[in-house]
Amino acid sequence: MATTAPNVVDGDCGGTPPSRSASTIIAARTLHVLTIDGYSDALKSNVDPSQHLLLSSPFSAGGHTWCIHYCPIGSTEESKDFISIYLVLEDTTADVVLAHVTFSLLDQQGNPVPSHTLTTPLLKFSLQGTLPKGLGYNSFIRRDDLERSGHLKDDCFAIGVHVVVTKEAIPSSITVPPSDMHLHYGDLLSSEERYATDVEFLVGGETFAAHRLVLAARSPVFMVELFGPMKESTTVNKIQIFDMEAQVFRVLLKFIYIDMLPEMDQEDEAAMAQHLLVAADKYGLHRLKMICVEILSNHIDANSVATILVLADKHHCYGLREACFDFLNSSAILSAIVNTSDFQYLIQSCPDILEDISFNIVARQLERAIFLSENQEGQINSVEIGIRS
Repeated sequence: MATTAPNVVDGDCGGTPPSRSASTIIAARTLHVLTIDGYSDALKSNVDPSQHLLLSSPFSAGGHTWCIHYCPIGSTEESKDFISIYLVLEDTTADVVLAHVTFSLLDQQGNPVPSHTLTTPLLKFSLQGTLPKGLGYNSFIRRDDLERSGHLKDDCFAIGVHVVVTKEAIPSSITVPPSDMHLHYGDLLSSEERYATDVEFLVGGETFAAHRLVLAARSPVFMVELFGPMKESTTVNKIQIFDMEAQVFRVLLKFIYIDMLPEMDQEDEAAMAQHLLVAADKYGLHRLKMICVEILSNHIDANSVATILVLADKHHCYGLREACFDFLNSSAILSAIVNTSDFQYLIQSCPDILEDISFNIVARQLERAIFLSENQEGQINSVEIGIRS
């Protein structure tokens, strides 16, 4: 039987309702199985899809009468290669009815096929006013997918329609969703169209397009470079950066737009944090600098302490510097690294650091000696430091 097309929506069923806090009482759950016997016969009639909606027998769910509209050739021009399916309220009630509905292609054992199962958000049905009386999916399943699936047998297949009718209490509060501004800024940077980019950087042979206003708003250094006295040269030429690798600048640029770092494994994260610390200090990105300090503080070991200490000293990261001194407080660790090339590089790069290390160790040993003398007889351990010239 053909019927006038109900109010229908595609895929997302009109969009997810605004997030809110509410109490929901489930009034009834009903599973109705729609069996399509003679699938190919329904395709032979070449008529307007809007006039090719077929009605199921009515059934009851949650004290209301419903039926299913099935369209084997789609309900719109866009869905002509799909099967369309809708749940339709057939009551005479003037009340608004709230329901979830799940449409599932069923296998030969009657079980839902997960890849062809769609669930709507909570929908409002009504025969009165502007609310639709029927809602579902224009593009439920492609016909060629159904025909290849193995679930169409002897020209017959089944769709399970699971209806959950609910009664919703008055919302007790409004829940504001978290900010997603960083996602929009990330899209602005990563979009293939590069919307309205007006500055380009050449780093390690790679070109990066960006937006002056975003960079200037985030970095005082970029503000001066892009809008200061030298801005003219940045409007006609690519800005070349020689002291940074392309992959580091890519992460730096991403952070400027979305205020967070991408996920990395621990080893890559520690190596990247060393480079980003230098970049953050160069461009005045204080939050990024502190993130790098936190990462490096958790990655101090015998192989990295000398390099991290040089970075901390050169870029005025006093907390990170103290964390390195704490690690070097062990005479065993200090003895193990003192003759390494990394430690020699440390002394050459920061000649005053040896005095600071020595002072720090002596001070801590004195503290330990005082503590021991107050509890038991003890003596100060001596640490010999041999530095190769």
